[in-house]
Amino acid sequence: MEKGEMVSLLGRNGAGKSTLFLHFNGIHQPKSGEIYIDGEKLSYGKEELMLARQKVGIVFQNPDNQLFAPTVEEDVAFGPMNLGLPIEEVEKRVKDSLEKVGMGGFEKKSPHHLSGGQKKRIAIAGILAMEPEIMILDEPTSGLDPKGASHILKLLYSLNEEGMTIVISTHDVGLVPVYSSKIFLISDGEIIKSGTPKEVFSDVETIRKADLRLPRVTHLAEILEKNNDIDFGGEYPLTIGEARQKILDLLGK
Repeated sequence: MEKGEMVSLLGRNGAGKSTLFLHFNGIHQPKSGEIYIDGEKLSYGKEELMLARQKVGIVFQNPDNQLFAPTVEEDVAFGPMNLGLPIEEVEKRVKDSLEKVGMGGFEKKSPHHLSGGQKKRIAIAGILAMEPEIMILDEPTSGLDPKGASHILKLLYSLNEEGMTIVISTHDVGLVPVYSSKIFLISDGEIIKSGTPKEVFSDVETIRKADLRLPRVTHLAEILEKNNDIDFGGEYPLTIGEARQKILDLLGK
């Protein structure tokens, strides 16, 4: 994975995505193997873990597991306060982070009275306030309606455009080609395939072996080619935009 990428860890429920993520900044310690951050082996002393969590921030699947303070501003301020930053810097980070996720003005609200999408935004703001180099998000659209999911993904895309490295886990094959430059496919705790979306989804056998399906539009193209003799040139579209262009090309328009 390169700095500034937006990467997806793709796997069915129970494949091991959440467990793997909890190793990335030392929340879990591996029984075997080692974790390296910026080329340095992660050790599990208090100071080392604090440094690791400054670099690698994790947003949990369920924001209720992450939000605990009586007000939004206290929740977002918790990480920077633990870093021992001056109060002026903490206040600036809280303000900037909330504005970045579109939650400015919610400082005095109780996070537990917010909607699911708003809670996700506050959880992301709490990580942003730590100014990490990498943000890890476990199923960031889980439990959200389509509009809420779209807002979260646009936010992540915007953060990535600003240079933040983002890793998301998901079992939603439809959103992966739209946002990710690289995919790691996980099954039963092992990475079984990696590459660009086109490289991974062209390996239909491995996708189905991992108990996943192709994106809907890709599956439609596969059926049209097999059952209706429509030649997609060996490269199925992964998004609606790609499918539209392929169809226009086939129609000679």
